Amino acid sequence: MTKRFARQVVLVVSDSLGATGYEVARAACGQFDGVEIAVERLTKVNDADMVEETVRQLLGEGSALSVLYTIADGALRAEVGERLRAMGVNGVDVLGPAVQALSESSGVAPSGIAGSIHRTDEEYFKRIEAMEYFVEHDDGRGADDLDDADIVLIGISRTGKTPLSMYLAHLGYRVANIPLVPGVEPPASLFSVDPGKVFGLISTTEVVSTIRDRRLGDDMSRAVASDYADPERVRSEMDEARALIKKLGCITVRTDGKAIEESAAEILERMRQVRIGRERRREQLDAQSF
Repeated sequence: MTKRFARQVVLVVSDSLGATGYEVARAACGQFDGVEIAVERLTKVNDADMVEETVRQLLGEGSALSVLYTIADGALRAEVGERLRAMGVNGVDVLGPAVQALSESSGVAPSGIAGSIHRTDEEYFKRIEAMEYFVEHDDGRGADDLDDADIVLIGISRTGKTPLSMYLAHLGYRVANIPLVPGVEPPASLFSVDPGKVFGLISTTEVVSTIRDRRLGDDMSRAVASDYADPERVRSEMDEARALIKKLGCITVRTDGKAIEESAAEILERMRQVRIGRERRREQLDAQSF
């Protein structure tokens, strides 16, 4: 008879905050549609007894358990792995193999300090600056000055400009986003921006109309903006947006049916391709000048 479990649990164990392991756990859980998996964290671990006690408690509750651990201290990491194997629990060392590979290739011993990724360094301040830039340039604010932007997003209402801008800002990119509104001319500064860093967000009429309809909410809102979610209006706005994207010569990115992370990855990859293409053209021109 197959053993039945009360619930599925992934325990993320860390001698820091467990953020890395948590994201890996979420990504792994996303591969199992229709299966409810709880992700729990055990953080600031400083000895293997803490891990064993928590694991035994979860097993006692009838949980189907897997453990993902991101432990910087090599000795503690090894001991946690041994304890999990002794208890017959599936354990995945998320950090260890990567640290070992980098140590072998570089010839440098790892520090073993927990939470090193969160130290206040240049990258941290870059992300803070990018978030501040996003706040100052969200939804058309600050659109008269786009010189310092790394990325400029344009699109009609409800194509995902703000959440995508926020995500990219968290990665350290200074992002401005400009709404395309019927009857309103886009800012003149948009036409002087390098088209290689401007991205036009496009969705389907059905998706945008559905999102707008949900946003309208009560009857009073519908009375004030009666045609906001009308498919014909959405279709017209999208046609105008496509015409502007073509005029600017910028890159089109479809956002319908995509997670924010997917759209962001596409934008960053297209930027990389533009950069490589320009570098190759410069090299060719330099070669011809000799």
